[in-house]
Amino acid sequence: MHLQLSPPKRINTLLELRAPFDWLTVAAALPRLLTKSKGDSRPILLLPGYMTDENSMQPLKQYLKYLNYTVYDWGLGKNLGNIEADVELVGQRLRVLREEHNLQPFTLIGWSLGGVVARELTRLYSDDVREVITMGTPITGGPKYTVAGQQFAKAKGIDLDLFEDYVFDRNCLGFSQPVTSIYSKSDGVVGWQSSIDVYNPQARNIEVKSSHFGIGIHGKVWRIIAETLAGHNQQ
Repeated sequence: MHLQLSPPKRINTLLELRAPFDWLTVAAALPRLLTKSKGDSRPILLLPGYMTDENSMQPLKQYLKYLNYTVYDWGLGKNLGNIEADVELVGQRLRVLREEHNLQPFTLIGWSLGGVVARELTRLYSDDVREVITMGTPITGGPKYTVAGQQFAKAKGIDLDLFEDYVFDRNCLGFSQPVTSIYSKSDGVVGWQSSIDVYNPQARNIEVKSSHFGIGIHGKVWRIIAETLAGHNQQ
């Protein structure tokens, strides 16, 4: 699949102000959401987006707990974009949690940059990861096709073009676990084409209509997550 990559359109970025209306879709969808199949208590780890912390994932956490999953925060507070260090720390956390509580491999759910961390964890700690679900995650190109690309590059002292090549090489390594990428063509932070997983043949790319800041608290996204988890209950 060939995709023309670009940052999001300016109008989409301006329309990120609609995020609170996306959050209201959870209330509208609640009657259906509450009837979704209950889970098998498997462990799930939630990874927040760039410059957000565990609080951003709390609504989804409570819903997944209602569905009878065992849900953990990533444990690092605000996501400052220190991907390599975060992957190592969270990978160690996965192993400690599994050993201390005799847990199955984790399902990872990452929002935006949290999804990048989730995918790297899946590559590097494959024995500890069962599947990965991302929401509005820049899979291709790293930060290059996001509105925060230049700011991120300056903060981290990286060249966006060289980093894009590095990200391509990492993606080409692939992984075997089930992977679902949820994206929105009206995403105002991440260019939607970069959220398409073209590297893993088992990947499911699912479109929703949402802002970037609303995609993690969106009725349809929660339904997709619940149905994805239920479909893999017997794995």
